[in-house]
Amino acid sequence: MEGEKMNEELEKKVFRGRIKVPYKHTAGAYVEKFITEIGKNNKIMGVRCPKCSKVFVPPKMICFKCFEKMEEWVEVGNQGVIKGFTVISHSTPVLPLKPPFAYGIITLDGADTDFVHIINESDPKKLKVGMRVEAVFKEKPRKRILDIEYFKLI
Repeated sequence: MEGEKMNEELEKKVFRGRIKVPYKHTAGAYVEKFITEIGKNNKIMGVRCPKCSKVFVPPKMICFKCFEKMEEWVEVGNQGVIKGFTVISHSTPVLPLKPPFAYGIITLDGADTDFVHIINESDPKKLKVGMRVEAVFKEKPRKRILDIEYFKLI
């Protein structure tokens, strides 16, 4: 009985409702520039380490190898090589394309790091590690990573 009374008192102190908390999420200056160049100019940009000369795509502020700050922006190619992939065969509401398609690990020409993105291939059996792909850019960009709509086999 005493426990029930305590629960009633606790329940009376609970406010049920919604509080709107406005916020703005930013990806940071480096990712912002990366996405803007993709959307405005159909260019894929990376940053070069001043010490080891590695080019990072997507860009990072600090080199993972040397721990140097990277400020030199370089354009990399919109083509690259498939390093690995996984085929998506079942549909869910959150997928960007209707299956089948693949998510691929791609090393873009001029980059030293890998980039994960969609490979749109209706026959996934054609996909092989080492194949070359090319970026297909959206006609109407929305300042998102999906302004590179997908990569296609070349």
